[in-house]
Amino acid sequence: MTSTSLPSGTADHLVAAAGELALQLAALAFAPPVTHVYNPLDYAWAAHEQYLRRFGNGRKRVVFLGMNPGPFGMVQTGVPFGEVAAVRDWMGIVAPVAKPAIENPKRPIEGFACARSEVSGRRLWGLFAQRFATADAFFAGHFVANYCPLAFFDHGRNLTPDKLPARETAALEALCDAHLRRIVEALEPAWVIGIGGFAEQRAVAALQGLDLRIGRILHPSPASPAANRGWAEAAEKQLTALGVW
Repeated sequence: MTSTSLPSGTADHLVAAAGELALQLAALAFAPPVTHVYNPLDYAWAAHEQYLRRFGNGRKRVVFLGMNPGPFGMVQTGVPFGEVAAVRDWMGIVAPVAKPAIENPKRPIEGFACARSEVSGRRLWGLFAQRFATADAFFAGHFVANYCPLAFFDHGRNLTPDKLPARETAALEALCDAHLRRIVEALEPAWVIGIGGFAEQRAVAALQGLDLRIGRILHPSPASPAANRGWAEAAEKQLTALGVW
């Protein structure tokens, strides 16, 4: 899952970088209220690697950047914003998903058998499918990544990285910043678009000095009242106003 040399192909580069990040993250520890930490780059590696190899080849004009995995999205499928139907039916990715070493009984890993819908992923990939029809057409010039591949839980409650104490986020952000730079250096995008304010802020911090533009769109989470009032239309307007689309 890892490589000590820099691969020549873009997808090979992304695969090696993700594998190295997975091992680095395994060394981190998180205190209460965190009760469980899931790393889909570990137990859902087969699906994540498929995603990188199928859609991570070549330069991309736009990289969309999310925060971290959702409990019914990437946590289950290993794909950013990994709504099961979008990953399986639109992208054509299906792979066995194992169990994390310590499974959260309130957030079981069911892989592609998960019947719960990841609303953020359904909205995001739904917009892309509506505009580009096929996954190949979208990924010809776009890519989607998550800033942090770890999911954090306080028993049944999802904890986003911005809610962790600063003493724990410093080491996490150092690793995730470096990984984001590797993604961007491989894909050479003109734009990095944060999906929500946190992702935009981390992109600004991590990508200083690189020749690209950074913007953001509204996060599609159902926890956002604005996202529940026509997220796709709002995001499309934002991307048009930026000049991305």
